Amino acid sequence: MFDDDESRFAVVRNDRGQYSIWPVGPAVPAGWSQAGFTGPRPDCLAHIAQVWTDLRPAPRECD
Repeated sequence: MFDDDESRFAVVRNDRGQYSIWPVGPAVPAGWSQAGFTGPRPDCLAHIAQVWTDLRPAPRECD
């Protein structure tokens, strides 16, 4: 499912600022929220590469 370049995906983000993709349709997993970009897998991955320039996770409140 995640390797299908023709399916539509949503860019999702967690509370630590990490990005991923999730298929459009199924509910986004707990701890993740939609980041406002959807499209084919290659477009979503290109968007993530453009906006997620610092791959270090943000510190948690308890870190």
